[in-house]
Amino acid sequence: MSSIRELYDQRSTPAVSLEFFPPKTEIGKRNLLERMGRMSAMDPLFVTVTWGAGGTTAEKTLELATLAENSLNLNVCIHLTCTNMSRGIIDEALEACKKIGIRNILALRGDPPIGEDWNDMESELNEFKYAIDLVRYIKQNYGDYFCVGVAAYPEGHHEGELDSNDHEPHKDLPFLKQKIEAGADFVITQLFYDVEKFLKFEELFRREVSDSIPLFPGLMPINSYSLFHRAAKLSHASIPQHISERFSPEIQADDHAVKAVGVEILIEIINEIYQRTSGRIKVFHFYTLNLEKATAQIVTGCPLLSHILEEDQDDDSLIDNEDVIMTDDKGGENDVELGQTNKRRRHSSVNSNSMASGPLVIDRSGLRRDSIGLTVPSRKVLISISQGSGTLGRNATWDEFPNGRFGDSRSPAYGEIDGYGPTLKVGIKKAYDLWGTPKSVIDLKSVFIKYLEGSISALPWCDLGLSPETALIQEELIQLNQRGYLTLASQPATNASPSTDKIFGWGPKNGYVYQKAFVEMFILKKQWEAIVKPKLDHYPRGKFSYYVGDSSGSFESNLETNSSNVVTWGVFPNSPVIQTTIVEEESFKAWRDEAFCIWLEWAKLFPSNELSNSFLKQVHSTYCLVSIVHHDFSETDELWEMLLD
Repeated sequence: MSSIRELYDQRSTPAVSLEFFPPKTEIGKRNLLERMGRMSAMDPLFVTVTWGAGGTTAEKTLELATLAENSLNLNVCIHLTCTNMSRGIIDEALEACKKIGIRNILALRGDPPIGEDWNDMESELNEFKYAIDLVRYIKQNYGDYFCVGVAAYPEGHHEGELDSNDHEPHKDLPFLKQKIEAGADFVITQLFYDVEKFLKFEELFRREVSDSIPLFPGLMPINSYSLFHRAAKLSHASIPQHISERFSPEIQADDHAVKAVGVEILIEIINEIYQRTSGRIKVFHFYTLNLEKATAQIVTGCPLLSHILEEDQDDDSLIDNEDVIMTDDKGGENDVELGQTNKRRRHSSVNSNSMASGPLVIDRSGLRRDSIGLTVPSRKVLISISQGSGTLGRNATWDEFPNGRFGDSRSPAYGEIDGYGPTLKVGIKKAYDLWGTPKSVIDLKSVFIKYLEGSISALPWCDLGLSPETALIQEELIQLNQRGYLTLASQPATNASPSTDKIFGWGPKNGYVYQKAFVEMFILKKQWEAIVKPKLDHYPRGKFSYYVGDSSGSFESNLETNSSNVVTWGVFPNSPVIQTTIVEEESFKAWRDEAFCIWLEWAKLFPSNELSNSFLKQVHSTYCLVSIVHHDFSETDELWEMLLD
């Protein structure tokens, strides 16, 4: 495969690159590969695959990258973080990349270890403190085999709780220049929405760092209003007022409307950057969040990128209906109508010397394959994705309502958007300010109750704040926490609330939304066995369902294996039923493991000889995580009455 620098130098027309992250579930990985195959119709210059903090997703990252490179013929770039990583892990990752033919590495620092001074770390782990250390190491040991990229921050790099006004990008330029001088071959920026700040940064970069190194602006499509603001907050990206004003309160709960406005905004950003840099910026990097529709809509709607939709004049082969076969998931065949359309083969995906005769096969992922199995992405694929039409469009958009860990675990986008491994969500200083030094269950109860009362803004498991509907069950939740039931997530029930309701409403107008009550909480294993489980077992089967697990990996449920429960859904005009929140076995198990890891991350804030450290570790081993769903959503109070009886 080619290096990104070579690909960039050969490209004369504007293009895109795409970022993906390894899904948490096996079925999510399979669905992502299908999605990446469809998105290859965008003819990306390259795709990147993220790497979890401390190598937590190393195996999944390498597996996904291998499949993308060898099966989909995509040019792959692997993220590689270096802090808290030994030389052995770095060498293993680089050798694995070399073995499978990957030539592109995005060298990142990653998050510093929690609760430790870098200077006190073991020498083996202290070797890589900054991204420049990784760049130097790769270049010294592998020469020019690897094309190495680094990150840049148009609004300045932020540590911990630094206010966005306290840091300017020009302060980072000397460090960026050092990374370039150490051998970095290209630069990808953090996401941004303020074009003026990016253009100012780009001008400084060209004048003070390099006038020839490729600079790829990082752009995140706007899939929902809450996700838009969360991503901007996590990245310390400012949102200009003229953009905020385009999301009126009337559309903020309607993801379709928000996405439509977001597509317009991203197209405007791309066009303005290209024009005002006189074409110096010609490749745009999309943080896809493993979703495809918004990115496809941007590409198909952007005049600058419309050439991607044009027919390839070098390929004059016609594909007739009788030459096309549709395969199902098991290799069977179905008929499909494509029409008498001239389909092009992309040189980035198919070797021109390998053009084979024989029927093309279109599998359910939307990929067209020739008789020797090479990918032949088509114009029709991209249009179908952007419109959400036909079989291809439905396959592409079935999970277009990202809802964090309460989404469908089959989705490639399942999980938190910052899912680089278990973290405390906030910096070390803020963690002390928010949660103090808990030494007893009384201290823990106080932390959780303060969060419910709004006097602190985050828990170690969540920094999203409370939703308006929590106010309806706030008193019940506080009572549960007073009893030692430490609640993480919950929702009240509602039966056919209008989609415009100020508390429960979401989606297009003239619809109705439904919710089952549920609660997720940490409780002592003894409390579960002696109090809560007997209560649940007393009710008729089907009234309540539960999942229970602990830090050892144990799991218990009163449902059948691989079960799932939709707990929020909506019915809207001219639309199928939309299911946005799901509580299921697969996602519960994935969250169970992460949730208990966060107890240990919290303990790391304190020296091992302090009581807070030993107490939090004790909670980690003696508590269980319980998720309870009440299925009779017409009885809005029954869940809380049962738990508090």
